[in-house]
Amino acid sequence: MPTPIDRAMQSRNAFLGFAGIITAVAAWTIWGPSDIFPKESDPTGEPETWTRSELRRWLNARGLFPNESATKEALLERVKANMRAPRS
Repeated sequence: MPTPIDRAMQSRNAFLGFAGIITAVAAWTIWGPSDIFPKESDPTGEPETWTRSELRRWLNARGLFPNESATKEALLERVKANMRAPRS
């Protein structure tokens, strides 16, 4: 004699409900508000001690897209110039 659990497992509605939950979770994971790869925070300390990639990240975060071939000294100069400038 089938139990209520057996009848529920054979039900089409249970399958469609389960598929709906899986679809909703997948959609939330893909388009949800949480970041899977959160942005790195701004580097701290003096810019002279930052690496070339940290200088580039700081400039990119402010929309000051640095040149790919820029030297560390050129990047440092741009960072210092924009740190002193008032933000709008």
